[in-house]
Amino acid sequence: MTDDSDPMACGIHRFPVRVYFEDTDAGGIVYHANYLRFAERARTEALRAMGLPHSEMMLRHGMIFVVRRVELDYQRPARLDDSLVIETSALSVGGASARLQQRVARGSETLAIVDVTLVSVREETGRPERIPPPWRDGLTAMAQARGDTLGAGR
Repeated sequence: MTDDSDPMACGIHRFPVRVYFEDTDAGGIVYHANYLRFAERARTEALRAMGLPHSEMMLRHGMIFVVRRVELDYQRPARLDDSLVIETSALSVGGASARLQQRVARGSETLAIVDVTLVSVREETGRPERIPPPWRDGLTAMAQARGDTLGAGR
């Protein structure tokens, strides 16, 4: 049983999203690319909940996370006015990369699964570099709390 008051219970961050008219197509179904926007917001808020906002990584280390790879498995449509929850968890943490999984849910129903690989890059050069220790430690703790085995990112 998870604690719904803890946004990071069991190594899973939960971010609520309401589907607005602007998120949908003419049929009132969430436009496919908007799932990526929801996932991006949820990843940002997961880092913030760990006390590790993107802006701090940029200011202190000159580093940013960029998406290297994303796979999205659509299972059921989300619709106008739906209340969704994006669940973010770390699957693995490598030297310069981290692999996350994000589940888009409406209640207990899975609507989509997002598998994303992030790479830590130096802002000024765009070259990959090791994830700064506080972010590495936070993502590692997230993965361990979830119970996954850590290894190199995909």
